[in-house]
Amino acid sequence: MSSIPVQDSPATATSPGGLPVLEVTLAGATGAGWAQAHRDEVHAAVAGHGAVLLRGLGVASADEVAGVAAALGIERMTERERFATRRAYAEGVYSSSEWPPDEPMCMHHEVSYATEVPSFALFGCLTAPLKGGNTEVADSQAVLEALPEDLVARFERDGWLLTRTYHEIGVPWSEAFGTEDRAAVDAYCAAAGLEHEWLPDGQLRTRQRRAAVVRHPRTGARVWFNQAAFLNERTLDPMIRDYLADVYGPEGLPFNTAYGDGTPLDGDTVETINAAYRAAAVGEPWRDGDVLLVDNLRMAHSRDPYEGEREVVVVLGNPVRLAGHVLS
Repeated sequence: MSSIPVQDSPATATSPGGLPVLEVTLAGATGAGWAQAHRDEVHAAVAGHGAVLLRGLGVASADEVAGVAAALGIERMTERERFATRRAYAEGVYSSSEWPPDEPMCMHHEVSYATEVPSFALFGCLTAPLKGGNTEVADSQAVLEALPEDLVARFERDGWLLTRTYHEIGVPWSEAFGTEDRAAVDAYCAAAGLEHEWLPDGQLRTRQRRAAVVRHPRTGARVWFNQAAFLNERTLDPMIRDYLADVYGPEGLPFNTAYGDGTPLDGDTVETINAAYRAAAVGEPWRDGDVLLVDNLRMAHSRDPYEGEREVVVVLGNPVRLAGHVLS
């Protein structure tokens, strides 16, 4: 290990918003140098709490965020099947999802519908907004305990179904799959357990059935791991949803979810899930230079509406295939 000076082992505190925080004193170290020296403490905090905010790390560029991720042992992965546009700074280093700043982004796990999912999501705040814009997290073990038993039992039995239609509204298939080669998309879908069809207008529709409750590969704990509520049609503004359904038909929405047997989710079910997330949510306003490390399998995350410029860099990493996640 290098002789870069660092503080003694930091203690984890809890912010007023309930988020675990490690206060960083660089003492001449770089952010990556501090992260390397304190890797064990950071991962111990994540193992204990599901997420930790590193306050005072001072990251000021996408390269510095990537350096902190590497120092913490986060192996970057390329995102596929994204549901919102991102800018790519480097391979596996992205902007936060482009989403209207005046609308909340509901609780979700990064790409929980994919065959290979990131174990970690690392967020680095280069520019904090003037107001709002918090990235809150919610422990999916607590969410699972809070949900009605009959709802959980049905999702455990049937899983959840995601249907996507890629067209000029939303993310085009070439961006989502990282290629303009249809044959490459065919091969990806076959390997990933996605039903897919090419539509007459040259666009793509996919369907995938996934487990809604999985076992955490490190702890063995049952976790509520899905985006059934967030990617449901009710996430869309009703006027926009009605317009898209009128233009493209009910099956032509950019995304929609159902129970794994195809039964639509009603509004009460979606609200029950979102209410459980809200009850479990903790967070802390961003400051420039903060880094938030999240166990993506255990913790869902959201983004509040905000005012002013907001720049957050995201690294997804340490991909894993979960037992029983892909359902036929």
